[in-house]
Amino acid sequence: MLRVDYDRWGQRPDELRGLAVSSSHERTRERFLALYEMSSGTSATGVAARIGRHPQSVMQWVRAYNSSGPEALIYQRTGGRPPFARRSRPRSAA
Repeated sequence: MLRVDYDRWGQRPDELRGLAVSSSHERTRERFLALYEMSSGTSATGVAARIGRHPQSVMQWVRAYNSSGPEALIYQRTGGRPPFARRSRPRSAA
């Protein structure tokens, strides 16, 4: 069974929850919360089913955390079409 190696990085499960709460990006929050959930004994497959992700994605997050630490779970945009620009001021009523 795949387990999150907290001790290697000197962390506790509640610290992962804290990282999730303080993260600015939704995908980073999702990844830290998935690892936090696994600390209570839920399998990667169970977490994936609950959050609507493929089990391999959750397992990949665990492997990345175990090998590179919490920095490996921080979302980084890697390409693709840029997001739509937001309007800087509201439209005036005509």
